[in-house]
Amino acid sequence: MASSQKKRALFERTMAPADPPDLARSLPEAHRSVKVWESGDPRRSNWRQWLGFAGPGFLVSVGYMDPGNWGTDLAGGSQFGYTLLWVILASNLMAIFLQVLCARLGIVTGRDLAQSCRDYYSKPASVALWLLCEIAIIACDLAEVVGSAVALNLLLGLPLVWGVVITGLDVLLLLLLINRGFRKIEAVVIALVATIGLCFAYTIVLAKPDWSAVALGAVTPDIPNTAALLIALGILGATVMPHNLYLHSSIVQTRAFGSGKRDIKAALTFNTIDTVVALGMAFFVNAAILVLAAAVFWRNGMVVTELQDAHQLLRPALGGVAATAFALALLASGQSSTITGTLAGQIVMEGFLRIRVRPWLRRMVTRGLAIIPALIVISATGGKDTVELLVVSQVVLSMQLPFAIFPLMMVTSNRARMGEYANPLWVKLLGFAICSVIAGLNVYLLWETIGPLWVGVMAAAMLGFAGYVRFGYAPRPKAVRD
Repeated sequence: MASSQKKRALFERTMAPADPPDLARSLPEAHRSVKVWESGDPRRSNWRQWLGFAGPGFLVSVGYMDPGNWGTDLAGGSQFGYTLLWVILASNLMAIFLQVLCARLGIVTGRDLAQSCRDYYSKPASVALWLLCEIAIIACDLAEVVGSAVALNLLLGLPLVWGVVITGLDVLLLLLLINRGFRKIEAVVIALVATIGLCFAYTIVLAKPDWSAVALGAVTPDIPNTAALLIALGILGATVMPHNLYLHSSIVQTRAFGSGKRDIKAALTFNTIDTVVALGMAFFVNAAILVLAAAVFWRNGMVVTELQDAHQLLRPALGGVAATAFALALLASGQSSTITGTLAGQIVMEGFLRIRVRPWLRRMVTRGLAIIPALIVISATGGKDTVELLVVSQVVLSMQLPFAIFPLMMVTSNRARMGEYANPLWVKLLGFAICSVIAGLNVYLLWETIGPLWVGVMAAAMLGFAGYVRFGYAPRPKAVRD
């Protein structure tokens, strides 16, 4: 008991001073702006209560069917058939587990993951986590912008460079929608997600996949070679996306639920249902991309290296309508994920740096961080090897993932922050096992691709930084606020 009290006192002494009200609110322009039915009110039916909380899970779900997923799934399906379907299923289950923890963090503490990391870790560590997260957001946005540009090229014949520039207009759409209420953003994103689902349902019916092979691939773990491992890690990075963890912990706070124990428990329950339903639907869309690639391309001995090639090859195989549906779904995927990616960039920047700037400027900066690299890459490559570019971008996400999920587990397991809602033992064991598996696979991939020497250099640099943070960094005395 005494040891526990000492740990709690030490934690409270090392926490950052309380933020002023504006900085304390995550995504302040939408914070607690959506009214919900009285949480846990037995006079209201459960489904009507759930509808009030439904939405954040669907915003998060777009990250599980974005153009990055298209690249990894098309590569996996066209090269290895249905073999890597189990990776999509396993990644989706991990994602549901981690996203539920993010929702719990936001509901219980009223802080998003970025704010919690800044409070929990020392300044050098939190700055390092912020920089790594920004790299992940740039990699993710690069995939989304490239995917949208390719879709505009396929549908309208626009040059890729102009397509990249036009995707920047989603910032204006986001500003317009958020000023009209957060529910408007959710409605637009859900409509885009429904469009993706309908388009793929149509193409899957035409493709006539081998359903017995689909079922076998979903439950039989198999990694044929190093190339398959690269794609599998890309699938993992494209599914369990680091910035989605920050996003989810923030947008659950858009609901104006009560602060009583009954209210919090009801909010936890309904947000868990929202997450499971939304990500369950995202799994079927994600899996459908790989199944389509296997049924159309792998079955005919064709390896897809370009999104444009996939579109052109679908036309003679399934018809012009199917090819158009493919391009339309790609556009819906890119636009929905760029909206949520911009929100995530705002949440990460404000949470880690404790800054507030004008909304239009903030979103122009976060969108510019994606568009400028995309313009450079497309200009350098001439728009070729888009699938390979998307796979590499998702591997970068996978490499950054441990630096988001380990802090998530640490914060949500801390009883001083979470109280009675802190992770129980079985959640800790499962969560840290997931983190260890993801980190181990990343180390193995690095070992195979860049060699043990560079892996050793990177490990030494990380250990040196950890030693500095633990033993060499002396924080400045914190100012005391009245």
